[in-house]
Amino acid sequence: MAITKVYIIYYSLHKHVEYMAREIQRGANSIEGIEATLWQVPETLPSLVLEKMKAPPKADDVPVIKPEQLTEADGFLFGFPSRFGVMAAQCKAFFDSTNDLFETQALAGKPAGIFWSTGFHGGGQELTALTAITQLAHHGMLYVPLGYTFGSGMFEIDEVKGGSSYGAGTYAGDGTRKPSELELQQAFYQGKYVSEITKKLSRN
Repeated sequence: MAITKVYIIYYSLHKHVEYMAREIQRGANSIEGIEATLWQVPETLPSLVLEKMKAPPKADDVPVIKPEQLTEADGFLFGFPSRFGVMAAQCKAFFDSTNDLFETQALAGKPAGIFWSTGFHGGGQELTALTAITQLAHHGMLYVPLGYTFGSGMFEIDEVKGGSSYGAGTYAGDGTRKPSELELQQAFYQGKYVSEITKKLSRN
């Protein structure tokens, strides 16, 4: 059986996006024929600044990706924390480093989903996804939103829940909150959903 490769590429300062990424990987790998791999984008902050921000160590089991490695994948899920309604600068710097791929449109036609973390309700649960779509569009990638395919979980109003029709999301609060069970369920679902679409497209 041919293997369809899905790369889950993220930046996570305080682990919230990493938790989501690992659940997305679990969901993706639950689909037969999918090989989902976790990758981190390079850190741009100096170690002294990270120490002052009380950032935990980066995951030592997740390699740092290089732009040229993107061509190996059939599909993507990009994850990042929000900074003033847009993706974190580390992710933007990574996309800025993909100019050679942009010039050749090497990623055109490949499906991609988005997931994120914000601090609070006004922190960009939808805006962060909307502003990230521009990166995909310039590369010709096919943005894959969730729509309302997650079902009743999309309409939950009795508990705090991140995410939207654009993709899975979580709230970090003051940094101590971890993704809820429902948020992780949506992340797992997104991994499955995007992988199933990637598999269909890669077979044609």
